[in-house]
Amino acid sequence: MIMRNIRLTLQYDGTRYAGWQVQKDRATIQGLLEEALFRITGENLRVTGASRTDAGVHALGQVAAFTTQSKLEPPVFLRALNAGLPEDIAVLDAAEEDDDFHPRYSALHKTYSYLIAGPGDCSLFLRKYAWVIPFRLDSGAMEEAACHMRGTKDFSSFRASGCSARNPVRSVTALEITRLPSFPFLTFSCRTPCIRITIRSQAFLRHMVRNIVGTLVDVGRGKMRPDMMSEILERRDRRAAGKTAPACGLFLEKIEY
Repeated sequence: MIMRNIRLTLQYDGTRYAGWQVQKDRATIQGLLEEALFRITGENLRVTGASRTDAGVHALGQVAAFTTQSKLEPPVFLRALNAGLPEDIAVLDAAEEDDDFHPRYSALHKTYSYLIAGPGDCSLFLRKYAWVIPFRLDSGAMEEAACHMRGTKDFSSFRASGCSARNPVRSVTALEITRLPSFPFLTFSCRTPCIRITIRSQAFLRHMVRNIVGTLVDVGRGKMRPDMMSEILERRDRRAAGKTAPACGLFLEKIEY
């Protein structure tokens, strides 16, 4: 029987889920996808994701793949999955790939964005999707600190305990701080100042983005000097960096192949 490799592009609100990876007695994105595929094909399939997003993290462009003996065409998988998944998980695209395509190992770059909201008239509605901080951050100082993080470096100071990566060296090709004076919410323009932190790399360590964000916020609050970032990197000690930012503000934005 010929096995086919089906690629999915997904979007999800991670608020209600214990992350991507299957966990016993807890709802996860991978688990719900595999249950839906079993109902469609009758096969016990393993869905592999490009990124194992943590509990509460959202995705605008997660990529996953599975191999199947089913003869169903990708558009049929697309419709059937969307009919069987909860409303906060959506399959945007389905396509057949070559056998050597792997969502994680074939990826060239992954981009995450983190949203920080200040005090304003829409902060209530942003709490699920942003870290709401009730004071102004110095985005200029945060940008100065970000300059020390770009490039190929040992990010041991920003990796969580239990990280299974053998090598802590990662190449950050972009780390941008963008200040937004207002936030478009549905059809409204809300007077909520926001900061978006965007980071791009081929791969990330566990909690690396959230730990970087937490440290940049300390810089923005004046608790750390921007030039301390180099020292934090050199120490290779998680205790040297800031706290882990909440999961709610983190989005897996896109994956490039």
